[in-house]
Amino acid sequence: MARIGWYVLGSALVGYGALQILGRRAGSTAEERRIPMPGDELVAQPHILTNHAISIEAKPADVWPWLTQMGWHLGGWYTPEWVDRLLFPQNWPSLDHPDPALLRDLDVGDTIPDGPPDTAEFVVVEVDAPHTLVLHSTTHLPNAWQEKFGARIDWTWSFRLSELPGGRTRLHLRVRGRTAPPWLTATYLATIIPADFIMAGGMLRGIKRRAESGALMRSSGRSPLVAPSAPI
Repeated sequence: MARIGWYVLGSALVGYGALQILGRRAGSTAEERRIPMPGDELVAQPHILTNHAISIEAKPADVWPWLTQMGWHLGGWYTPEWVDRLLFPQNWPSLDHPDPALLRDLDVGDTIPDGPPDTAEFVVVEVDAPHTLVLHSTTHLPNAWQEKFGARIDWTWSFRLSELPGGRTRLHLRVRGRTAPPWLTATYLATIIPADFIMAGGMLRGIKRRAESGALMRSSGRSPLVAPSAPI
């Protein structure tokens, strides 16, 4: 029995180690992890640095609209449906089609909600459609944590869409973040980094599936200003 216990423990540690690696770089190449990205300068010495990438059988101009309708009570984040229902039950499920009411001509200073009003949001700090989108946030912690523990998070999401031969797209997402105090940094590294294999990877796969589907633009009945009591 003791030998079985050690085997189980060893397997769990190996699996956790693999998730730590995949959560930091799944899908990305060594070159993608090495090259500078727009927005890198906003978080100069990150505690958190992840790179995820995917190739999409669609042109950047056809992938870009899916980025512009992202957000809470907008098009969602394109994560797997079970993730949406389990972790974000108050949000609408991610849309499978572009909605003209939610598509945006993003500009610097625009916000993308990541929670109910007056909670978490991203601010657009750089945009060059259909190739670059950089989002920045310092709002992804409860105010009570900031006041009681001095907890802080400063992070960026940088999306780069590069055109590949044959009208394809390489979509690269880099996340850089600094957190405080040390216990928050340790918790993030121990839990959120492994989870990012599912979250970030799932989002990129969700964008890929949607962009390649050729789904026609149509109304979803959603409004970014009014949140109904039941998901649409």
